[in-house]
Amino acid sequence: MEQQRAALEAEIQGHCEAERWGPAATVALEGYGPEVLGYLSAMSRSETDAAEVFSIFCEDLWKGLPAFRWQSSFRTWAYTLARHALYRLSRDPHRRRERNLALSQSPEVFEKVQQVRTTTMIHLRTETKNRFTALRDELEPDDRTLLILRVDRQLSWNEIARIMAEEDDPSSDAIKRGAATLRKRFERAKERLRKLAADHQLISG
Repeated sequence: MEQQRAALEAEIQGHCEAERWGPAATVALEGYGPEVLGYLSAMSRSETDAAEVFSIFCEDLWKGLPAFRWQSSFRTWAYTLARHALYRLSRDPHRRRERNLALSQSPEVFEKVQQVRTTTMIHLRTETKNRFTALRDELEPDDRTLLILRVDRQLSWNEIARIMAEEDDPSSDAIKRGAATLRKRFERAKERLRKLAADHQLISG
């Protein structure tokens, strides 16, 4: 898995260095789109919201590619964009407008967005939530993000600290402090899950 991810990162970076933005976005969405949409689906109130946020994410990725400076992995940057898109929609949940206008300039990227969204949503509909996932949905959004990124996606603490940082370009010291804070928050979130599990056992009993 790590070798495959390294090869994917290198392929995306190669396209970016050659300013081949269409192929870079297409490869990135094919490689990381399904897992990002899975995260957005787990964080969203409905399939409609997840699809909307994914559209925002794809548009932000397309627009932001030329400015991405590889100070983190592309995967980390993708999750940063996804989290920002999620919170933008949560602040204005009633706003719906036609998106992907910028993506329409690149038909191959637009097609890849539609393909990833359709096939991933079909797969997500067939998934059965396990007990842990169902309990996790009762936590605060940032705690849910933390657990998904650490447990499901197995990102490092520094990567998670960068994704969840309040500033756009955190310093190495800020990342280190953030990682330490998030470790403590992670333990509190796990304790909250244990309590929820115990409460549910009492209720069901």
